[in-house]
Amino acid sequence: MKAQFLRQCGDISNQSNPLEFCETETPEPGRGEILLRVRACGVCHTELDEIEGRTPPPIFPVILGHQVVAEVAAQGTDATKYRLGERVGVAWIYSACGKCEFCRQDLENLCPEFCATGRDVNGGYAEYMVAREDFVHPIPGGLSDIQAAPLLCAGAIGYRSLHLSGLDNGRILGLTGFGGSGHLVLQMVRHRFPESPVFVFARSRAQQQFALELGATWAGKSDDPPPELMHAVIDTTPAWKPVIDALEFLRPGGRLVINAIRKERQDQEQLLRLEYEKHLWLEKEVKSVANVCRSDVREFLVMAAEIGIEPEVECYSLSRADVALRALKDGAFRGAKVLTMGL
Repeated sequence: MKAQFLRQCGDISNQSNPLEFCETETPEPGRGEILLRVRACGVCHTELDEIEGRTPPPIFPVILGHQVVAEVAAQGTDATKYRLGERVGVAWIYSACGKCEFCRQDLENLCPEFCATGRDVNGGYAEYMVAREDFVHPIPGGLSDIQAAPLLCAGAIGYRSLHLSGLDNGRILGLTGFGGSGHLVLQMVRHRFPESPVFVFARSRAQQQFALELGATWAGKSDDPPPELMHAVIDTTPAWKPVIDALEFLRPGGRLVINAIRKERQDQEQLLRLEYEKHLWLEKEVKSVANVCRSDVREFLVMAAEIGIEPEVECYSLSRADVALRALKDGAFRGAKVLTMGL
């Protein structure tokens, strides 16, 4: 099979590409595993975090990719849940132990043995991959391969973030950053909380305009004062400055939900701007999002198919994964990016 391997951490730029597109042996499924023929794989900012060393893979080389839509190509021993040819998805959660205190409380995303697709094990930047059948998800028939791919991470983590925000209908939500996850959260809010104003903070005018087209009430830059203070904010940026700005614009008792696996280090001096009276007093809360549970993925896929959530998608061939990642890093996108197996 053909695959994109990350050989070492580095920089995705026109001068440097740590990915290697090459041929390798097709993996074989073990007990309880299935072999998947990949049909599409979403491109996520977490892959930039892996490449640039903010959440480095424990072993190299590794195949990135954790928003995988595929069909079952072969079954390992004792793998009986899915038929050959059935369409399924693989998300960031590759496995969890199932026995620890967190798994027993349906918080498998916090499991100390949490294993991430495309970081701890090979993922979907390839023609084939292996997955544990207990951790793959049926793809509803109303979703195309390309539509479904971003829903497996950007959508599912947005779904979890919205739940953690504690938003009620009529209360104001802010979204800082408006990429793959943010544009899906906005569509969820418009359906679930139709009376809630949504204020979007995005760095480019194009992203701000895109947010308004999708139903945002207002759009501006991260430090632009919104029309009103907000009850909750979901931050999906890789930087610290929007976090500080969001805290300033929260109402008393408001909650900031940070949906990021790591924050970039070069702007950590922004944390020096944190003032207790201005940013944290009056019982403001900060909550992080860690990974996703299987239930997040499955519930969101069903909801997305039922209400017609449609990600805006730009497609790239598998061989051009580096081009897609550079465009993601540069912010040159509307919505999500997806790799297809047209090599």
